[in-house]
Amino acid sequence: MQYKPHDYQRHTTQFIIDHPECAIFLGMGMGKTISTLTAIEALKHDYFDVDKVLVVAPVRVARDTWPAEIEKWDHLADLTVSPIIGTAGQRAAAADRQADIYTIGRENIPWLVKHHGGRWPYDMVIIDELSSFKNPQAKRFKALKKVRPKITRIVGLTGTPAPNSLLDIWAPFRLIDNGQRLGKFITHYRDQYFLPDKRNGQVVYSWKIRPGADQAIYDNIADITVSMRTTDYLTLPEATRQHIEVTLAPKEKKMIDTLKKDLVLDLGDDTIDAENAATLSNKLLQLAGGAIYSQDGDVIEVHDQKLNALAELADQADGNTLLVCYWFKHERDRILARIPGARVLDTKQDFEDWNDGKVPVGLIHPASAGHGLNLQAGGHIMVWFTTPWSLELYEQANARLNRQGQTEPVSIIHIDTANSIDQDVHAALARKDTTQSALIEAVAAELDQAERTAA
Repeated sequence: MQYKPHDYQRHTTQFIIDHPECAIFLGMGMGKTISTLTAIEALKHDYFDVDKVLVVAPVRVARDTWPAEIEKWDHLADLTVSPIIGTAGQRAAAADRQADIYTIGRENIPWLVKHHGGRWPYDMVIIDELSSFKNPQAKRFKALKKVRPKITRIVGLTGTPAPNSLLDIWAPFRLIDNGQRLGKFITHYRDQYFLPDKRNGQVVYSWKIRPGADQAIYDNIADITVSMRTTDYLTLPEATRQHIEVTLAPKEKKMIDTLKKDLVLDLGDDTIDAENAATLSNKLLQLAGGAIYSQDGDVIEVHDQKLNALAELADQADGNTLLVCYWFKHERDRILARIPGARVLDTKQDFEDWNDGKVPVGLIHPASAGHGLNLQAGGHIMVWFTTPWSLELYEQANARLNRQGQTEPVSIIHIDTANSIDQDVHAALARKDTTQSALIEAVAAELDQAERTAA
């Protein structure tokens, strides 16, 4: 297929070529992959500036999306790709195979560094979904940081740079520029730009941005960052969001109230710390969904109200497919047992069948299928059985349908249990979006009129 780039794609490609270290905050559906591959092709065959390129991505994206994009476009025909996927033996063979581009799941980065030892062969590294490297204590971050001095070009790609807080961008930029702009140590960055917020004694659990510090952060990273919002450059069908609220019967509500009471009592009278708060919120989300795991791992079913609502949506779909996001495994199992034709989308064949319209109700988990997958051909109705706390996963999953190539107005439907933690989750996501929007806008690319209208 012949590639006819949009103006923002040309801008992004040239930015990558001109900046050996850069971060690309490109809106979902705007073609981060093809823009980056076009830059790689030019750097390798026109500029002779790179030899071997490593793409670090969610495993399904590394396995399916990047190889498929290379195969799709005519101008990339000379590029060869070797997905480093599978067993240790298969990964080793793929890593040692001769190719231009190597793709690998981010969880296997420590293995890859160990495999190559002191012979790190990749002079250019692409981090697809840069925000997944926000934890400086994670093995993947430490492994990539170890080989960072051997990398001459590095590009970070994401549509959600700071899904929770501006604290999240320190680690990604530590990898991008070796700490030149935001410092080499997270403690120094935190002390310079943030103030302690919530604490329990001497332990600080959250931090708030110092007045004016957000703009200072934006200014520091602006020279190596390009940012564009999807809505600024594409005309997409307008997505509508709605909430279907289910109400529990008195018996069901009493059962949940009892379980909630026991949960809180089990925690004791001490102030709830972060770990226990996370455990409690997970239990409450499970209860809102209709079932909960016991201490032994058994599933205790409490109500079917969300399942009933989902079944009604499936009946009312009138031939349209539904893409359903679940959060807990017992939700997946209960949906499969209840909804005729429901199918978990996991393999490459599953995704192809979905896009061919062969799956009436597709189930995905946003943590494993939320990034990089093009599912817009298969439908336009997204249903959240349980909405997670993560803004990044929420937005990325929605973008599987609400992206370029979608021909129908996208409907995003949330099934919420009345008077439950579901309402708290939606309020928290709305608050987090304010921070992320400010970051994206602050470093937004200022394309002049001539560039926007270039043929």
